[in-house]
Amino acid sequence: MKKGLFITIEGMDGSGKTTQINMIRDYISEKGYNVMLAREPGGTKISEKIRDIILDPANGAMAAITEVLLYASARAQLVAEVIKPAVESGSVVVCDRFIDSSFAYQGFGRGIDIKTIADVNRAAIDGMMPDLTFFIDMSPEIALKRRMASSEADRIEKEHMEFHMKAYNGYKELARLYPERIKTIDGNRTVEEISQEIRKWLDTVV
Repeated sequence: MKKGLFITIEGMDGSGKTTQINMIRDYISEKGYNVMLAREPGGTKISEKIRDIILDPANGAMAAITEVLLYASARAQLVAEVIKPAVESGSVVVCDRFIDSSFAYQGFGRGIDIKTIADVNRAAIDGMMPDLTFFIDMSPEIALKRRMASSEADRIEKEHMEFHMKAYNGYKELARLYPERIKTIDGNRTVEEISQEIRKWLDTVV
């Protein structure tokens, strides 16, 4: 692997992404690679401030297009400050969410035109599309119930179930459209079973 690798994890909140991200980091590190973890929105000082605005339940009046632009702004800073320099230096970056989240939540969920989201994010990602994406497939009903048991809901998590179902179905459609990049992983299994399948895919790229 001459240059680094950019891997993303997608899915509903509560689907177990964080656990798998840490296991991916450990597995790739054991192979001798330098691994960096990132998250969206956030991952830099500026992006974390934007995250606070996006997720604050007090900002319920936020327009859908404002949401798109804020996510893209946080993403642009993360790419410029963390993802692109790390990958170009030969590191592996594993990111909790990326552009597919915008397509799923703001596109399919909010009803914003997918082309509009793509156009806005073209500048934000600066050519940094993921090399491999894992979609942890778990229904919103199960995932959000698990998520709510751990901490208070943020603005996005407080949305009605219809919104979350649209986002979930959006993920499934994205996985159908881009099977070479997006690997669907059944999240309704043990942590180890999920990890074993992910490792099989990782072995094809690292």
